[in-house]
Amino acid sequence: MTETRLPPVTELAMTSLALVVAGGIYIASHLPQHVPLGPAFALLAASVLIMVANVISLARVPDFNWRAFFDVARWAAVAYAIIAGMLLWVFVKDGTRGGELVVITLSLAVFAVHVPMLIGFTVARYQPRES
Repeated sequence: MTETRLPPVTELAMTSLALVVAGGIYIASHLPQHVPLGPAFALLAASVLIMVANVISLARVPDFNWRAFFDVARWAAVAYAIIAGMLLWVFVKDGTRGGELVVITLSLAVFAVHVPMLIGFTVARYQPRES
């Protein structure tokens, strides 16, 4: 049996998510006082770079079952968009404004993209490709 060698999608996604969560914890730990955004923005930027690399590496996989991937990832994206929206609402309702809210919003967007991608990848990698 020859298996298609897959990129480290799971490992990269978990690293990206860990960076985003660390940035969120950093911001939340400073609220309601002023938050120095340098570290949070650096963590977000690193996470976005890893996410882009992850998407590109997955897109280059030959014979990947994209139908299974999108069938699963689509519904996971709906669920995680709702979760991210609820988390964003908590920060807005709590009075978070300005740069802190921008970094939190972008971090939640990374979260809402990467988790469904991870779920879709996990299912599609074990499904045979349909002809």
